[in-house]
Formats: sequence, structure tokens, C-alpha cells
Amino acid sequence: MALPPLLFLALAAMFWWGMGRENVGQLPSTFIGQPAPPLGAGVLPGIPGVTSADLAGGKVTIVNFWASWCPPCRAEHPTLKALSEEGLHVVGVNMMDREADALAFLGEAGNPFAGIVFDPRGKTRLDWGVTAPPETFILNGDGTVAYRFIGPMVGDDYQQRFRPELEKALAAQ
Repeated sequence: MALPPLLFLALAAMFWWGMGRENVGQLPSTFIGQPAPPLGAGVLPGIPGVTSADLAGGKVTIVNFWASWCPPCRAEHPTLKALSEEGLHVVGVNMMDREADALAFLGEAGNPFAGIVFDPRGKTRLDWGVTAPPETFILNGDGTVAYRFIGPMVGDDYQQRFRPELEKALAAQ
């Protein structure tokens, strides 16, 4: 008889604690401060690939996981193009996509990426702990992960969460 109320109280206490923690909407990455995991070797025809050396080349790098079938990826694409136009090193990982669809999307929307890893089976996604596209990582010049951003980089969320972390990484460069 006492078990249901005790279970309810335990569940309510767990929810109460969870609502009080900082950064409720963020999933922490175990890679923060660690060297970036390796990227796959797959490439899209006519587009340069990305090596681990490219990630640790002395400049801040933005690694974006995307797919042509992903509406939020399409929504953030202009932001990626703007970052590239600012002269930032932006690389992409096209995940769980078909080659022809990825190339068609880049052909119509433009290619903001200095290089792209083609990962049709999602293995690189798993190695990086990516839950779903889009996800974006900021890497320091030495190739260590500085920040993980989950979701599309648009609007206030981009301005208030991603951009300050990018500026911090650029200042430390």
C-alpha cells in the first residue's frame, strides 16, 4: 500500500532535481577538452575529404554533421555559408545519406565546406557521439573539442549559445 506513494515521491524528487540543474537543454559531450575522434575516410566525388591533420592544423575548425534529408540542416545551411564567408574553417560530415542526394543539395544550396567526410552508414556519427543531425562541434587549433552544439544554428539559439563559444575559441587561438 505504501509502495505507490513512495515511488511517486521518488519520481517527483528526481524530476525536481533535474529541473534545477544548469544547462537543462544541453547534452554534455565527453569529448570536451579531448582530441577530436578520427573522421571517416569516405568522400563525395569532386569534393575534398577531411583528415585528422586538417582538424589540428592550428586554426579553429567547425565540424558540422548534416544530411540532405534533414530539414533543420537545410535551415542552418545559410549560417554555415556565412561562417565560411567569414574565413572560418568549416568542414562537414554527411551522414546516413545517399551520395546523389548530398551532391544535389550542395549543388542547389551551395557548398560552405572546405572538405566533407561521406558517412552513409553513420559510423563517424557514433564515434563522435552525435545523436541526430544537425550537430556542430568547435575544435581548437590543436584539434581538441571546445564545444558541442546540438540542433540547427539559427536565430537566438545560435547567437546566444554557439557564437559566444566560437568567439571564445577564436580569442584563444
